[in-house]
Amino acid sequence: MNIIITGDSPVALHLAELLSGENHDVTFISPTREFSKTLEAHSDLMTVIGDSSAVDVLKNANVRKADLLISAHIDGRLNILSAALAKRLGAKKCIAKVHEPDYLTKESRTHYKDMGIDFLVSPEKIAAKEISHLLTNTAAAEIFDFSDNRLSLMLVKLEENAPVIGKSLSEIAEEYKKLNFRAVSIHRGSNTIIPRGDDVFQEGDLTYVITKPDGIDHLLELGGKKKFAVQNVMIVGGGAVGSLAASFLEKKFNVKLIEQNAERASELTETLIKTLVIHGDATNINLLEEEKIRNMDAFVAVTNNSETNILTCLLARKYGVKKTIALVENIDFIEISQNIGIDTIINKKLATASYILRFTMTAEVVSTKCLTSVDAEVFEFMVRPGSLVTKKPICKLAFPSNAIIGGVIRNNEGLIARGSMQLTEGDKAVVFALPDAFHGVDKMFKP
Repeated sequence: MNIIITGDSPVALHLAELLSGENHDVTFISPTREFSKTLEAHSDLMTVIGDSSAVDVLKNANVRKADLLISAHIDGRLNILSAALAKRLGAKKCIAKVHEPDYLTKESRTHYKDMGIDFLVSPEKIAAKEISHLLTNTAAAEIFDFSDNRLSLMLVKLEENAPVIGKSLSEIAEEYKKLNFRAVSIHRGSNTIIPRGDDVFQEGDLTYVITKPDGIDHLLELGGKKKFAVQNVMIVGGGAVGSLAASFLEKKFNVKLIEQNAERASELTETLIKTLVIHGDATNINLLEEEKIRNMDAFVAVTNNSETNILTCLLARKYGVKKTIALVENIDFIEISQNIGIDTIINKKLATASYILRFTMTAEVVSTKCLTSVDAEVFEFMVRPGSLVTKKPICKLAFPSNAIIGGVIRNNEGLIARGSMQLTEGDKAVVFALPDAFHGVDKMFKP
């Protein structure tokens, strides 16, 4: 696939890194020579320097032969202009990254579609929806649903009291015969393992498991976790993510939002309906105590500063808050944050790249899920006639070693994948894959 990426944002840089190792012809339009040097340090791509909203620059990048153009500048208006112009010049599919709320209304989307922009992607909206979803499934560090809740993927950190510690997958399957599940990944230290039958669980393992919805509670118990009800939520940071999250959460919970900027706090008071907006500094312990931090069931820190988000979540844990969620944009901080006790990490860059990744596949991808805790993706593929995965049972497929088929949706029923199962046309397959397996997996599902 011929792909053009343009932009100066962390999302653009991450996409360049992600796709440079794949079987694509990728051209990057960099706005400055300085950003181009940053790009060259992370990937080996053809680079064009210039304004992506200029006709000559797009033509120089061979836009008329582009199968996909992704515009990911920090400025959403520039992305709109670049994507619309690229479509006029011959790009087959165009995606624009935006964060301004006015661009996300139904009417706005219709107009942009008419301009030739195929998809708008908002990192802030993706993050806010993920936060909302996490607070309805409190015991899991991450949880995703496929095909209207017919299958679920969840991340559980194994506590010291977890019944599965010291047992292999084969032993657990034998002991709990009625429990339908498949472990698709174990993250231990800095290593990610695609587990096999003789792999043994250890305390502190981050384990991704696919199950049917009715098996979620039992699996959480096996991981040493218990669900709890959420009533009171505190959000720190009233930017785009915080305000969107509050607008989603205030429909279900009692929400307090702390915003340091007085003008922004005043704006939020006007736009949020039920949320109590407080002007103040969330690192101020006296303020947290005054706002009854001890009574909170969940604490969400989504300021523009990763360190502030980590620190305030740790303060919330100290006061006994059961669920903490931090927006951490520095990828290097993610593993550290998990190890020191923060329940869930949100990263806009990874989540947005995950959403866009589906459009770079030749196979039909129904959905993709960003896994913040590991460098991996989960894909939901539509099985088409003639694809390699339909030729043999799963156990006999030459499937990439760093990928695994975890579940199948067949005739609207969720099934846990077994080695003897053979995929057929019309199935949807849920696949966990490490980055070096993306191309191989795509090839297996290509019609």
